[in-house]
Amino acid sequence: MFDYQSCLKWPAGAFFSLTLLTPLAMAQSPSAEPQPQTTTPGGTSVQTADQRITELSHQVEELTKLVHQLQAQMSREAPVLSGTVPSTTVPAPGAVAPSTAGAAPASAVAESPKVAADLLRGMTINAMLDGYYEYNTNASVGRVNNLRAYDVSSNSFSLNQADIVVESAPDLTIGKRAGMRLDLQYGQATATLQGNSANELKPDVYRAIFQAYGTYVFPVGKGLTVDFGKWASSLGIEGNYTKDQLNYSRSFWFDYLPFYHMGVRAKYALTDQLAINAWITNGTQQTEEFNNFKDQLYGFVLTPTPAVTWTFNYYQGQEHPDVVYLQSPGSGQQNLPNQQGTFILPITNPPDGKLQIIDSYVTWQVSKAITFAAEVDYVQQRLYSHSTPLHVTGGALYGGYQLTPKVALAARVEYVADFGGLFSGTTQYLKEGTLTLDYRPAEDFLMRGEFRRDQSNQHYFIGSSLGVFEASQPTIGLGLTWWFGQKEGAW
Repeated sequence: MFDYQSCLKWPAGAFFSLTLLTPLAMAQSPSAEPQPQTTTPGGTSVQTADQRITELSHQVEELTKLVHQLQAQMSREAPVLSGTVPSTTVPAPGAVAPSTAGAAPASAVAESPKVAADLLRGMTINAMLDGYYEYNTNASVGRVNNLRAYDVSSNSFSLNQADIVVESAPDLTIGKRAGMRLDLQYGQATATLQGNSANELKPDVYRAIFQAYGTYVFPVGKGLTVDFGKWASSLGIEGNYTKDQLNYSRSFWFDYLPFYHMGVRAKYALTDQLAINAWITNGTQQTEEFNNFKDQLYGFVLTPTPAVTWTFNYYQGQEHPDVVYLQSPGSGQQNLPNQQGTFILPITNPPDGKLQIIDSYVTWQVSKAITFAAEVDYVQQRLYSHSTPLHVTGGALYGGYQLTPKVALAARVEYVADFGGLFSGTTQYLKEGTLTLDYRPAEDFLMRGEFRRDQSNQHYFIGSSLGVFEASQPTIGLGLTWWFGQKEGAW
C-alpha cells in the first residue's frame, strides 16, 4: 500500500467546499478575535468592514490558488494511483480550456490508466531463498535420502528452492474483483514437483512455473471466488514454502499427495464460518491433460472459532494416460499426430481405474505461543475399473511452541500404511519423528536445526553399500531461509 499525504486522498468536492465555507466561517465565528475598528464622524464602522472584506478577499484568493494546485496534482496522480479520473476539471485562473474537438471519449482516456491501476493496486513482488545441509547417518550410496520431498541430498550443501512470487490479489474493500498470481521456482524442489514424466508428459515446458492463475470474485452472495490456471494443491496440511511450515523437512504425506493441479476452482463462503470448495482439473501433477477424464474435488473449510480451522477434501481422478509422447516416431509410425515437435502414440486399451483421496486436517491455535495440528488421509487407486484397489492410509500430528520472539520448537510424528506399495513401491508400515529448533535472527531470515528418524518394518532405506538396506534413516540437518517482499501472512 502506497503512503500519500492525506490531502491527496480528499475528493475534489471537499476542496471546493473548503474554498467557499472557510471565509464565511471565519466571518461568522463568535470565537474570532476582534479586530481594531475605525469610526467615522458619523460613528459608523465602514472603514473596518472594508478592512475585513479586503482580508477575506485575500484569504479566498490564497485558498483558491491552493485548491487549483492540489487539483492539478490530483489530476496527474489520481488516475495512476486510484484508477479514477475527476468528472470535472476547474481551470486555473486565466487559463484557456483546451479544445475537445477530435479528442477520445473520457471513458477511453481513463481506461488505460484504470487497467494499470487495477493491476498495481495491492501488487507485491516477493522473493525467497531456501537452502540446507543435511547428513544421513546411514552414509547412503549416492548421498540419497529416501522418501524425502525436498531434503533429498545428504552430505551436500543444497539449494532447495529459489522463488519469485508476484501477486495482485482481489480486494473487495476497494472494489477490486480481479487478481492474478505467478510463482516461479528453481532448484531441487522443481525436480521433485515436476521431474516425473509419468505425470507431466512435457515437464520441461512448465517446470519453473509452480503457480500461475488468474482470479475473479463474482458478486454472488458473500462473493464467489473463481481461479483459472495452475495452483498448489491444498490436499494435505503442509505447503511449498518452508517459512510457513512448523518443520523444515516435509512429511511422507506431503511427498505422496498431489503437489499441484491445472484447471478451474471455485470457493464460496456460505457464512463467516463455513466455505465450500469445488475443483475441475486435468489431474494430479498434470499441467496438460493426458486422458479425457477430468478430476474433481469437493470440500469445505470450517472455522468455528478464530483459533480453530478444519479442512475436509474429497478428490476423485483418473491418473493413467491414454497416450505416449515420442520425441521421434519409429518405423511404421510416420503418420502419428504431433504437437510442438512431439509425436503422440495412442495406448491400446488404456487403464481406466480411479484415484480417490479423502483428506482432512485441523489446526488449533491454543495461544499466541502454542499450536497443534492433525491430519488424516486415505488414498485408494485401481489400475482398471475392475482391478483390486491398492490403498495408503495414516496421518500426522504436529505441535509448535514459540519460546521467545526469536526461538521456537516444533515436533511432528506420522504413520503411513502402504498396502501394495502404492506410495513407496513396497508394502510396508512407515513411521517418522521430527524435532525442529527455530532461530530467527531477523524478521525475514530463519535458521532451522532438525533431527529426523524414519522407520520401516522392512529393510527399505539405502545403506552404505550397494544392495544393502536399512530399516531406519536418521538425518541431522540445518535449513536456512530468506524471504523479502510486502506479501503478508502465509505464501
